[in-house]
Order: sequence, then C-alpha cells, then structure tokens
Amino acid sequence: MLTPDCARIGIDFGTTNSSIGRATGGSTVELVRFAQSGGATEAFRSLLYLEHMKGLGRSSIKSWTGPVGIEQYLLAETKGRLIQSLKSYLTSRSLTSTEVFGHRYTIEDLIARILTDLREHAERQFGTPIRSAMVGRPVRFVGAETDADNRYAVSRLKIAFQKAGYETVDFEMEPVAAAYHYESKLDHDELILIGDFGGGTSDFSLLHVGPGVRKRGRTPKDILGNSGVGLAGDAFDARIVRNLVSPSLGAGSSARSMNKLLPAVPNWVYFKLERWHHLSFLRTSSVMTMLRSSRAQALEPEKIEALINLVEEDLGYQLHRAVQRLKCELSSAPRAEFHFLDGSLEIRAMVTRREFEGWIADEVGSIERCVDSLLQTTRVSPRDVDMVFLTGGSSFVPVVRRIFENRFTAERVRSGDEFTSVARGLALRATEGG
Repeated sequence: MLTPDCARIGIDFGTTNSSIGRATGGSTVELVRFAQSGGATEAFRSLLYLEHMKGLGRSSIKSWTGPVGIEQYLLAETKGRLIQSLKSYLTSRSLTSTEVFGHRYTIEDLIARILTDLREHAERQFGTPIRSAMVGRPVRFVGAETDADNRYAVSRLKIAFQKAGYETVDFEMEPVAAAYHYESKLDHDELILIGDFGGGTSDFSLLHVGPGVRKRGRTPKDILGNSGVGLAGDAFDARIVRNLVSPSLGAGSSARSMNKLLPAVPNWVYFKLERWHHLSFLRTSSVMTMLRSSRAQALEPEKIEALINLVEEDLGYQLHRAVQRLKCELSSAPRAEFHFLDGSLEIRAMVTRREFEGWIADEVGSIERCVDSLLQTTRVSPRDVDMVFLTGGSSFVPVVRRIFENRFTAERVRSGDEFTSVARGLALRATEGG
C-alpha cells in the first residue's frame, strides 16, 4: 500500500532514452539527474549491459544500466551482452524471453532491471519511497498492427513496472504528456498539435490546452484525436546502416558454391543489423557458425570477417554513436562525414543531406500520411491550429520539420526540451491522478 510520504512521479521510458520528473508545485518539475563520466544527464540511456562473472566455484551474471552500463561496457576487455531498444519488443508475441549466458530472462525481466535502477535513482534524489508512477506510452507501439497489439504491449510494460517495485501504474499517451509540458508555459488557450518523435515511434495529438481549460476542468472533448506510426529515429538509423555500413560488411557480396555464385550471407542478417533491438541477438552459436562458414566461401572474405568481428565484439553501441553523430551533423549542415572505426574495420563516407533525405523518403512519407490522417479524421483545418509543438530527437531532422512548416507555416512550429518534455508533462499529469 502507498504511504503518505510516497512520491508520485512521471516516467518516460523511451526506446533510446528515459527520464523521470516530479512536480514540485505549480508548473515546476524537478528532473532526476544521473551521474555519468564528465558530469550528469537528465536522459538515461534505456539499455542493459550484462557480464558473465566467474568466481567462488560458481557462475553468475552481473548487470548495469544507463550511463554506468555504457561505461562498464566500454571498459570491458571481453564484451558481455549490450541490449538496446527493449521497448521495441513489447508487441512481439513470438519473443517472450531470451537466453543470456545460460540463464533465461523474459523481456519483462530485462525491462524491469532498467526500471528498478530508474526508481532507485529517483528515490535517492527525492528522498522518499516511490511506488506509484504516471507512465508514458506511444499512440502506436513498434510492430503494432491492431488495438489488441497495443493493449498487449501495455500489459507487458505494466508487468515490467510491477516487477520493478511499482504498485500503482497509470498510462498516458506520450504526445498528450508533452502537451501538459507545453501548456505549463501558456498564458492563453490554444488548439495545438503535438508531434512526439521517439526512437521507435512517431506520435501526434490534437488538443485544446491552456489556463482556461485547466480552470474549467478538462474533459474528454479537449482531446480531438491521437495518431501514431511505429517508426521514427531507429528507422532513420536503419537506412544509414543499410546504405553506409552493410555494404562494407558483405551485403551484396557473393560466395562460390558448386560453381555457382550465391549471396555470401543471407539478407536477414543485415536486416537484423539495421535494428538496434535485434543486433545483440545475432550473437548466438548458430549464427556465428554460419558466418564463419560463409567467410570460407566468400569472394570478399575480409568483409565477412569484419561482420563477424562486429557481432562477436557486440559493437552495437559504437555503431549507434557513429550513426547518431551523422544524423545530428546533417541536421545543422548540408553535408557531413560518417566515420566508424573499430580495429581493422574503418568506414568513412561523405553524406549530403539530400542523400540522407532520399534514404528516409518512405519513412517521412508514412509520417506525413499519419499527420494528414489525424487532421482529416478530426476535421480540423491546418489554419485552425494555433501552434505545433515538436519534441524528441527526430524533431531536429530538417525534412521532418518541413512536414509541419509546409502545413502550418514555420511561425507556428515550436520545439524545446526535446528529450525531457514528455517526462515533465507526465509529472504534471500525475498531479491530476489516474
């Protein structure tokens, strides 16, 4: 049972980053700060690093999360298992558990390990027990085809929170939460469109906000509609990997078998390489055996060797950093260099913003159709929307921003607190109850 001194907080458990906030009165929100080398951060990387420890005659597994997990991974001479983007698995009915160093863990167990650390960090900073949370959820989870898929994902996420020690968990749409943050700075009422771009999802809400709405009391009619699509930053990353990284690792190369030329490595390996939540699960004995066999027959064995090294050394984090750096630089410059270096593998390539936008054209088109569908189903004209508020990492990508500038004009498009606005809004939403 909750005790009077227990804090109720807002938690944005994201595909890539997570944040925690607590409302401290009025529109003020205190965010949890997490220690990392060189300082502190309000964005906690949603990853889990596990190592196989041997000692005292028995084997055990030790785990770390967030910034500490990254540091431990980088320090380790023999790499353990680095698992990223766990949130993207929540709709999968086929992947309910995985084996790590001979121990089987459910996806809920792995997520709960991250959520436990988040809770304990918050308890230390706030000085009070935490057993209740307002939790963000996307309008449409990655991989969701139906409402039943979304409900299944929410139920698994709730189980993970319960395993992590939370007794009461309520959910709010992430773009609606971002609207609470935006509203906290308003001195007048507005009809706004929120665009929340995470690692795995792009979500949109159209709603009335402002001091007048708060004063009269919110009603369901204030939210005109929500829409979402299960792609965002990770999908953009996948296109960079496909065009810049995979060719250097043997994609499209051939092997000779019985006087015939065949693909050196099956395409599904590169498909998994493109997705952060799949990459660490390539590191199995069966996959490694297959890759070594492919190397023996490949016409370009050095490329397959580079692929083997990347998978064996679990270099997903290094690859992720190189991809993120390119995306960030292309958001502020018309061209940038992609550079990934590890051991004997080095990939350098100049990329123009136009090239990158061509790679992600299909994904951008899906986002555009999602926004247009929301406007059509709510029967709201773009000219009737007072302001557009964009949040999340991909809101920096110029071609994404142009979707909204073209429909609503640049003067009505705003952004801010791109990595913490959802957590801030969830904290404010928590003060209203479930």
